[in-house]
Amino acid sequence: MYIVRLLGPPSIDVDGSPARSPRGRKAWALLSYLLLAERPPSRRHLAELLFADADDPLGALRWTLAELRRSLGGTAAFVGDPVSTALDGGIAVDVHLLADPDGDPSPLLDLGGELLEGVSLPACLEFESWLLVERHRVSAAVEARLRQAAVALLAGGAADEAVGYAARAVARNPLEEGNHELLVRSLAVAGDRAAALRQIAVGEDLLRRELGQEASAALREAADVGPESAMVSPLRGRAAALSQLEAGRAAIAAGAVDAGLQCLRRAVTEAARSGDAAVQGQALCALGGALVHAVRGRDNEGAVVLEEAIQLAGRAGDRATAVTAHRQLGFVEVQAGRRRTGETWLARAAALAETDAELAAILGVRGMNASDRGDYPTALAQLGESAERAASAGDQRQQAWSLSVLARAHVLRGERSQATAALDLSLALIHEQRWMAFLPWPQALHAELDLAAGHADAAADTLERAWTLALQVDDPCWEGMAARGLGRLHAARGDRAGAAQWMGEARRRCSAVPDRYQWVHGYVLDAAAATAIEHGERERAEALVGSLSSLAARCDLGELVVRAHLHRHRLGDPNALGSARLLAAGIENPALAEMLSG
Repeated sequence: MYIVRLLGPPSIDVDGSPARSPRGRKAWALLSYLLLAERPPSRRHLAELLFADADDPLGALRWTLAELRRSLGGTAAFVGDPVSTALDGGIAVDVHLLADPDGDPSPLLDLGGELLEGVSLPACLEFESWLLVERHRVSAAVEARLRQAAVALLAGGAADEAVGYAARAVARNPLEEGNHELLVRSLAVAGDRAAALRQIAVGEDLLRRELGQEASAALREAADVGPESAMVSPLRGRAAALSQLEAGRAAIAAGAVDAGLQCLRRAVTEAARSGDAAVQGQALCALGGALVHAVRGRDNEGAVVLEEAIQLAGRAGDRATAVTAHRQLGFVEVQAGRRRTGETWLARAAALAETDAELAAILGVRGMNASDRGDYPTALAQLGESAERAASAGDQRQQAWSLSVLARAHVLRGERSQATAALDLSLALIHEQRWMAFLPWPQALHAELDLAAGHADAAADTLERAWTLALQVDDPCWEGMAARGLGRLHAARGDRAGAAQWMGEARRRCSAVPDRYQWVHGYVLDAAAATAIEHGERERAEALVGSLSSLAARCDLGELVVRAHLHRHRLGDPNALGSARLLAAGIENPALAEMLSG
């Protein structure tokens, strides 16, 4: 068995011993590009990317491909045009471990270092741009799988094992508060409260020193759970559990979040005491959903609860609860920019789903995921089907939600008429349902259309209403979107001070909680960078573009990665436009293509 190791200093092992490695940095660069490519690349593209300085670029490519095949025991891969990337059965690649969510997670603990550590090709600037993005993306994928393994072990009662995975996630990304929270929770449930408290102090100091921000209450309270995970005193068995479950759902729906959470925690405890796995799974699913959607900064706790709900629903044969819990976990991962693990949960939910209502909700989140990463054909198809199924099921809130995300894709593609039609219907449904907590999102998108059409007064009125309502419902995501729009509005009116103030407010609001929606965070950074460039504020613009580049690469926000390079081009980087065009391959967006044509 050949094992190709691309994480850390690259190497090849065969049957556990070091094997002959390809000669030269360009051979490793080519191998990594082929193994990580979403589709087989053409020979001309590879020659231009890596061998443009050779006397015979295509000849140099042929020799290097042959070198790769020799290093892998004469594999039949890497032939043809486009160059095939499928490997023989006797060849494994360390980064491909990330694609198997059902496999043994223990090899994840041995994955170390960054992609192609120590390899650089300063003369191949477009490849260097690709490699930088891939290093961020692969590192984030490793982190996501470590988190997924820790959550599963924690929910399954193996907290001692979960500690190791959570600790590796912290080591991978120590500036992500959620990783510290997961480690604290694992240590506390494992019974090591002293270590949990020490980790809280470490996390707080690190966030304060490196980011200038205070840790959230979720991190501090994660140590309060214990080996028993008791939530409240017991009541009266299964009947009490069902009563508390119904009361909790009603309270959450009415906006009484604290009371609802208390009822749902009681339902979980009482169902566990009665031994009714089905009711306990339903209560855990409801509690997890409430923690994810109704409480700021509690996605990590919600994920553990939802994972436990899945395990109980599986034992009880409760298909509907399993579908909901899988979808909710998918939403958590998508919102955090962990695309691969998000799609894994959503695919599992889709495999279990039977009704139009279930499929509409799943397709909505899958469409959101596809749109976030810049796969617009998939996003438009999934979101359109989601809206249709929701309408068929009579689920007007889901229909409104899916239409709003569909409209966002049309906004980004410059398809204003289609965006307007989707938003108008979404807004009508929201008003009919009196779903005021969701209203600021489509309002901010509609204002963006008004602003693009030159209707500044209409945009101003809509944005002011969106901002006011976002504050009332205390939603950092909606606050960030509304403030972004107000920043662009002030910029369009020539008010540089007002634009800078609102853009700063947007950045602060959308990143105020650890479980932020990363696409909104990136979208705000993109607008703030564009505004700074327009106003000639070079130093601020460069800092914003740097933040955008890192975030977009880690969270696989494909179009925003390209936009970051376009900003660099506007700032005078002579190689940025070529890199942007390389990274935009496969993104079908007419508006983006127009930006790249300059």
